[in-house]
Amino acid sequence: MSSSLRIASGLFGQATRTISVESTQSQRFLPILLRNTSRSQCRAYSQRPRCSQNIKSALELRNSFSTSSPCARAKTMGQLKQRNSTGPFSWKAALLFVLTGAGMMIYFRVEKARLERKRIAEMSKGVGKPKVGGPFTLKDLDGKEFTAEDLKGKYSFVYFGFTHCPDICPDELDKMAEIIDKVKEATKDDKVFLPVFITCDPARDSPEVLRAYLKEFHPGIVGLTGTYEQVKNVCRQYRVYFSTPRDVKPGEDYLVDHSIYFYLMDPDNDFVECIGRQDTPESATKVILEHINDWKREGKPLKVE
Repeated sequence: MSSSLRIASGLFGQATRTISVESTQSQRFLPILLRNTSRSQCRAYSQRPRCSQNIKSALELRNSFSTSSPCARAKTMGQLKQRNSTGPFSWKAALLFVLTGAGMMIYFRVEKARLERKRIAEMSKGVGKPKVGGPFTLKDLDGKEFTAEDLKGKYSFVYFGFTHCPDICPDELDKMAEIIDKVKEATKDDKVFLPVFITCDPARDSPEVLRAYLKEFHPGIVGLTGTYEQVKNVCRQYRVYFSTPRDVKPGEDYLVDHSIYFYLMDPDNDFVECIGRQDTPESATKVILEHINDWKREGKPLKVE
């Protein structure tokens, strides 16, 4: 037992001496360690520019793999200021926006006017037959039969009058002559528009009388006449007031009263517009051309002779 205690005491003493020696060595080398650490820090501070260069190289290497544009390729300050002052829109974009808006407004206005004209034309048609216009049979200046079917395929401009009219008919026929020339000049086609003069006085307006009378206004006007019943029927079809007496003796003087309107009929011989005394040649031509252009825009065919 005593021998065991001696061995344990010896081991404890040896361990104590070892710890003491290590502590003494640590205290002896601590100043040296501190001096080396201070030198390393001084060396690190002296080598800072080199570290900055390394950091810069690392950033450049990172930018080479980055999807964002590098700072070196950024816009100039002037460009950035200009962009901030104008915002995301430029004057070109604003101009394009204004022109597009104006074009759309004009288009919708034109389309709205066309639909309104079409609506009015549809309202002028009755159920089963048109309210204005219909079948008739007359004779032209050559004595040939002329019916409502001869008006189809083009826009016809029908006027009712008589050769003994003192003032109204000559004024309206002068207007009609101007309209014919303006429409022909605008369309570049004399087969699109057909002006027609129908007499309300068949007893005195024979084909020979009509030919001489209409020649003074325009050679393109088609003159039509017929018997009393035929003229009365066509006036009824077009809702024209007709006051010519039936039985007139040769040389007898009488008065003739009638409606003063131009009737514009489309290529289907349907009524589309009424031109009155208040209309000028310019305004009447504008209305006629609008309807002609609407017909062409819808792709409907015109009669080609």
